[in-house]
Amino acid sequence: MSYAVTAIVLCGGTSARMGGVDKTARPLGSHTIIENLIAGLPKRWPVVCVGESREVGREVIWTREHPPLGGPVAGIAAGLEHVDTPLVVILAGDQPFAADAAITVAEHLRDAPMDVDGVAANQSDGRGQPLLAAYRVKRLRAVMPDDPSGHGVHRVMTPLNLTSIEVAPDSTLDVDTPADLHQANELR
Repeated sequence: MSYAVTAIVLCGGTSARMGGVDKTARPLGSHTIIENLIAGLPKRWPVVCVGESREVGREVIWTREHPPLGGPVAGIAAGLEHVDTPLVVILAGDQPFAADAAITVAEHLRDAPMDVDGVAANQSDGRGQPLLAAYRVKRLRAVMPDDPSGHGVHRVMTPLNLTSIEVAPDSTLDVDTPADLHQANELR
């Protein structure tokens, strides 16, 4: 069964724990972190990247959150302006191994009852990761604040009926620090 999904990849943070250098642009093998993530997403999915425009190895739509560095909820809101599919997968751009999990959460949401608003990947702490999750676009738009800047993702998503599923542990690896980047290189 075919289903229409758009991926929103958030890559507009400060990368403070990586020394202020854009962590999504850091090399991981012969590609960057974000290129590794995007290469694994289905070619039929439109991809909207929120951050500073750059080459990522595939045609994507680039946009910016308002204001720049306004946080992940502002990034999601900016990305949603370019979505015309019924389902959306939200991904953090610093998760180089998340593509397979993105497909899995989208498939689970597609097959879920209509009262399920989203499906998130479980993190190592057992909580659902809202930045590796699939959502019904109408429901996600309904909970977006009028001014999304500075809002916490978990708090904004609270009204949604979300479920979470287990995915491969490497899928939820965020590359936030040089040690994380070392770990990611070990895993590839």
